[in-house]
Amino acid sequence: MHMRSVKGLAGLIALFFVAGVAQAADPSQVARGRYVTMIGGCNDCHTAGFMEKNLAIPEKDWLKGSAVGFQGPWGTTYAANLRLVMSRMTEAQWLEHAAKERLPPMPAYALHQMTQDDLKAIYAYVRSLGDPGEPAPAYVAPGGKVTTPYFVFVPRTDSPQKTATAAAR
Repeated sequence: MHMRSVKGLAGLIALFFVAGVAQAADPSQVARGRYVTMIGGCNDCHTAGFMEKNLAIPEKDWLKGSAVGFQGPWGTTYAANLRLVMSRMTEAQWLEHAAKERLPPMPAYALHQMTQDDLKAIYAYVRSLGDPGEPAPAYVAPGGKVTTPYFVFVPRTDSPQKTATAAAR
């Protein structure tokens, strides 16, 4: 190998190293993102089994989406794999994405109330988690075939007779 090639390769390696360091997230930003994610309840849906096991799910498995759907008049939606979603976005793209409306049961209003700094912290935290994993199942339109378990979100009113019987117990 020529000396010029070695110097060029060394320069390229140094450039990647410096670029990687420049893009490394501030630890305080990552910690804040973890906190906002926790108080925002993101794991409740975006981490498989989290509601049933609470913090017993290892953090290495957080925010990888869920194959359990939420079905209602809108169709069947799935909690996205946030690691995968954000791994494909710049911070600016994430900020735009977070401002969009979402299908139920995603509480988009919660994201819309967050500050830009909150959203940037979430981005830093989620990106710090590592391996993005596999995508969650795709949205299924109303009447479409659903092949996964799902929760049904349809308001229900019992008949007056059932209500009176239950109240008498």
